[in-house]
Amino acid sequence: MSAQPAAHWRVLLDTQAVCDTAIQRIAQAACQALAERGAFHIVLAGGGTPKAVYEALPALPTDWSRWHVYYGDERCLPPEHADRNSRMAWQAWLSRVAVPAGQHHIMPAELGPVRAAERYAKVVSGVRFDLTLLGLGEDGHTASLFPGNPLGDAAGSADVLAVSNAAKPPPERVSLSAACLSRSREVIFLVSGTAKRDAVRRWRAGEDIPAAHIHCGVGVDVLLESASLPQ
Repeated sequence: MSAQPAAHWRVLLDTQAVCDTAIQRIAQAACQALAERGAFHIVLAGGGTPKAVYEALPALPTDWSRWHVYYGDERCLPPEHADRNSRMAWQAWLSRVAVPAGQHHIMPAELGPVRAAERYAKVVSGVRFDLTLLGLGEDGHTASLFPGNPLGDAAGSADVLAVSNAAKPPPERVSLSAACLSRSREVIFLVSGTAKRDAVRRWRAGEDIPAAHIHCGVGVDVLLESASLPQ
């Protein structure tokens, strides 16, 4: 793996502090993007901590008509399935605000990983994200980039990967590649829970886990609950 800017670790008291800080960062990034470029492009993560963040976002004073929402990954399940990231984000947040339907870019994962990846690649082609939100799995994965699988971080890698053997169910998924996720002005990892301690330890020790392949020009920011720190 080529040298990348170091991750910036911000240790916070608890999960609520992680959520509050994430909300502040999203608000700041949106305000800056709308002022400077007239639109805000955000990539969403799945999981319980992001859900708590999304539930608070409708209170933001912002012009939702200029937001563009994307997903870092998705499970190959029916669109209304409770385990879909897009379903979670819709119920927690997007059903309550006026982001235009054409700017809510859902991964068509119900088509299967190959067809969905082909279609979503056209959606994200040439897009530079203003902010990407990611999580960290117990094995060091992020989005649906799992250890031992292609991460899509080499020169010329596809923007979207078809995943057929994910280490967690369901095995079929769609994921933005490491190169595509790194094409962001800001990247923020939201990390909470004691189960993440080993992955955090390995990342901070410089081990080659998938999360370490995500970067941006100034380095990624990790909002870390204190309970997730290795003892």
